[in-house]
Amino acid sequence: MDKIIIKDLLLRGIIGINEEERVNQQDILINIVMYADTRAAANSDDINDAINYRTITKRIIRHVEGSSDFLVEKLVNDIARIILVEYDLDRVIVRLEKPGALRFAKSVGIEIDRSRNDYD
Repeated sequence: MDKIIIKDLLLRGIIGINEEERVNQQDILINIVMYADTRAAANSDDINDAINYRTITKRIIRHVEGSSDFLVEKLVNDIARIILVEYDLDRVIVRLEKPGALRFAKSVGIEIDRSRNDYD
């Protein structure tokens, strides 16, 4: 299976359990690996045969900027679900990090590996 990679998508949003995190937007760093067969698009050179990562990215941006989840676990799971269900992919790995969330750490985050079967 081929990989389509979205690396270091830096967004701002409300995420966290502390009072300050509920009021002030913070950086949210997202990395996505989508597994797909890209041979049809490679052979046809036609966007209609491709996984349109621009469309997927815009959808993720809308979701993250419009959400206000308490837990990183919830938001990273929502992103995986959107990709797998709305774009009919079989597998995705999503890593979501909050840069500067912990003192002395560059970031803290969660990486999940999901398949479409996880959302049936």
